[in-house]
Amino acid sequence: MKKKLLLIATGGTIASEYTREGLAPGLAAEELLSYVEEHREFCQVSVLQPFGLDSTNIYARHWLELAACIEENYASYDGFVLCHGTDTMAFTAAALSYLVQNSRKPIVITGSQKPINLPVTDARTNLLDSLRFASEPGAYGVNIVFDGKVIAGTRAKKERSKSYNAFSSINYPSIAVIQDGRILFYIDDKDKLTGDVRFYHDLNDRVLLLKLIPGMDGSVLNRLFAFYDGVVIEAFGVGGFPEYGEEPFYPEIRRWIDAGKIVMLATQVTHEGSDMEVYRVGKAIKADFCLMEAYDMTLEAAVTKTMWALGQTDSREEFRRLFYATVNHDILLTPSQVLRQ
Repeated sequence: MKKKLLLIATGGTIASEYTREGLAPGLAAEELLSYVEEHREFCQVSVLQPFGLDSTNIYARHWLELAACIEENYASYDGFVLCHGTDTMAFTAAALSYLVQNSRKPIVITGSQKPINLPVTDARTNLLDSLRFASEPGAYGVNIVFDGKVIAGTRAKKERSKSYNAFSSINYPSIAVIQDGRILFYIDDKDKLTGDVRFYHDLNDRVLLLKLIPGMDGSVLNRLFAFYDGVVIEAFGVGGFPEYGEEPFYPEIRRWIDAGKIVMLATQVTHEGSDMEVYRVGKAIKADFCLMEAYDMTLEAAVTKTMWALGQTDSREEFRRLFYATVNHDILLTPSQVLRQ
């Protein structure tokens, strides 16, 4: 029996057309589907278009809207495929991983580097691969399908701005590859899923990602204090934190912590993650403030999980528990390993 899928179109390059101002989303969901007629061989597809935006303009409000679209239609379909722009796709995939947890049905996100209506494009392959993967019995949860790779929604990062192989799986293997219409699973663990699907409806988007540069003045945190409830700081290397002069970051971090705000340390290095215990410049500040760190998580996952966890609780202890509970392969360290520190 053919799987029943819902195609949710949101705009992006895949749906874009050339205008005098540059590429802009213009193709409707039905038009996207018309370019991959081969899908009729293995699935039945309905379409939905909640909005049509360049992904540069997509943020937390839209993530909640997409999660609501999935929740409202969850009982009626076997899987979901979202067409999305590539620029913020990794953020959306991570956010949906936290908003829709424990889904036995696949939620596939895809897009392209070139519009689907061009003679030479990656869009048709990506869309057909996504529909094929969403029809696969072993598929589940939130994943990105792009350039023949299936990447866990919390592990994807856009690393190339123009090439077809734009996305990589960071600090975790790809879930599967798709070649010539055949799906080869590297990680086939759907049978380990327990419990029912759970939808969440709250995000706190008052979260900032701050990238350190040499010589940065710590007072920048003071200027941001009124506007954010949490900050993820991209430190140097495995988690080095600067100590300039009289350590200007220290009083500012203390102010955030004393106010009950979240300060999360991550690394601006893409691969292999953070470990603030290695060098004194990281170990000291972590010990002084009992700071949390993102370890092997992607920055996209760290940011959106902070938004999600802050949306569920005002308790620092509960936030810590939620953040370090593994969701969709997002962190390799087990909660017990982290919570003992």
